[in-house]
Amino acid sequence: MLLPEKKERESRFRLALRMGLPIFALVLALVSSSLITNHEPLPSTFYFISILLLVFSIYFIFFLIYKGFDERITERVSKTFTREYLYTLLRKRIKKEYTLLLLSINNLHNINTEYGIKNGDKVLYEFVRYLGEYLKDKNITNFPIGHIKGGDFIIGLEGKKEEYTTMLELLYLKSSELKINEIEVNISGAITDTSFSNNLEYLIENLFEIQEESKNKKVLKTEITIDPNELELQVINAIKKELLVITTQNVYENNKLVMKECFTKLIDPNGKVLHPKSYIKLVNKLGLITQYDSLVLRKSIEQYKNTQEELFCITVHPTSLRNRYFLEKIKNSLEDNPELKGKIVLMMSETQYYSHIDRYNYTLGSLRKQGVKIALDKLGVLHTSYQYLRDLDIDIVRFDTLFTKSVNKKSYRSALEGFNTMAQKMGVKTWIKMLENEDTKAFAQEIGINYIQGNILSEVDKNGENK
Repeated sequence: MLLPEKKERESRFRLALRMGLPIFALVLALVSSSLITNHEPLPSTFYFISILLLVFSIYFIFFLIYKGFDERITERVSKTFTREYLYTLLRKRIKKEYTLLLLSINNLHNINTEYGIKNGDKVLYEFVRYLGEYLKDKNITNFPIGHIKGGDFIIGLEGKKEEYTTMLELLYLKSSELKINEIEVNISGAITDTSFSNNLEYLIENLFEIQEESKNKKVLKTEITIDPNELELQVINAIKKELLVITTQNVYENNKLVMKECFTKLIDPNGKVLHPKSYIKLVNKLGLITQYDSLVLRKSIEQYKNTQEELFCITVHPTSLRNRYFLEKIKNSLEDNPELKGKIVLMMSETQYYSHIDRYNYTLGSLRKQGVKIALDKLGVLHTSYQYLRDLDIDIVRFDTLFTKSVNKKSYRSALEGFNTMAQKMGVKTWIKMLENEDTKAFAQEIGINYIQGNILSEVDKNGENK
C-alpha cells in the first residue's frame, strides 16, 4: 500500500473517531444513568442491546465517512463536477439528442510553470466562472460541466450541435485575447453530439480528436463519420482476417526509380476501403498496433519481395520498433527471405521524445546490421524529429509536406535548403514528397535533395499502383 493510501485511511479513522465521540458519550451516559437510577439488577438484554447499539454506531459512522469520501461530486479547485460524477450524469442524458462541448486551456502548463500552481488553480476556477457567465448571457443555465483532465472541461447541452456551433465560434472570437488576473489564457474547443454515437467514451474521444484537428485553425468539424462501435468491429475483423490492400508510389533519385513507398488500408466486410486516418488511433487504443504493423510488414514483403533492385518503404509505429515481438518478426522475415537484405526501409515519426535514447539507438542499430534502413518522417514540423535527427543513427529523413506546399515562400525555401544541408552533412539522405509541378521539382533537384516523390513524377494506373 502506498503512503498516500495509508495516510488517507489514518485520516478517515481519526475523523470517524472525532465524529463518534458524542455518540459514544451518549451511549455511556445512557448505560451509566440506567445503572445509577435502577436499584434492582438490570436484565441481560439491556447490556446486550447497549453493546449492540455501540457496535452499530461505530459501524454506521465509519460507513458514512468512507461513503462520503467516495461520493464527492465536485472538485476542490474548479468547483465543477468530478469526471466520475459527470460521466454518471451524462450517461443518463445522452439517450436522447444531446450535445457535448470540450473547452480547454491550452497553455495551462505554461501558466503553472511561469506563474505558479496556485495561480494556475485560480485560472481554472475563474475560467469556469467565465464560461458560466458567457452561457448565461445566451440564456443557457443549469448545465452540467465537469473537469476531465489538465485544462480540459466538458459541458453538456440539450439538443443538436447545430444549435450551438455559432455560439462556440463567437466564444472563440470573444476569448481570443482572454486574460484572467492579467494572465493570458489561450483556449480551444470542439463540439459533437449523439448523432456521432450514444457511447459516452466515444463521444469524448471524438471531441479530443476534433480539437486536435482544428487547433490553431478555429475550424469546427461538422461532418459525421462512421459510427465508432461499428468501426471498432470492422478494424478488429479486418486485422483478424488480414483484410487489407497495399499500394505504392514510386520514389526517384537522379530521375531513376529507387524506392516504392507502401500505403496500407484496411477493408471492411463490404469491401469498402478504410483510410488509416480513421482507424490508426483506434488500433492504438485497442492495443493492436504491433499486431497491425507485423501484418503490414508480412503482407508488404509477400507482395514486393520479388521487385527488382529498388527499396520498399513501410510506415511503422515507433513503439513497434521498440517491441521485441515485432523485432523478432523482422529478423525471421529476413532469415526466410535473404534477398530482402538492404531493401527494406522502415519509416517512423513520433510526437513524444523517447528518453531511453541509447537503448533506442541500440535497437535501431541491430536492425541496420540486418540490412534494414531507418527513415524519419515529418522533419520541419515535429520537434521530436529534430531531436531524433540529432540523437538517432538513421539513414533517411523526409521533410514534412508543409515545405512542399509552401515552397514558393522565400522563408520556407531557405529553411528547406538549410535542413537539407544539415542532414546530408550528418550522413543522412533526404527525401521530399508531394511534388505537384515542375518548379518544385526543379528546386528540390537544385538544392540536392536525394529522393523526390509526387504526382509530377508518376501516374496512377488502373490497378491503383504507381509506375
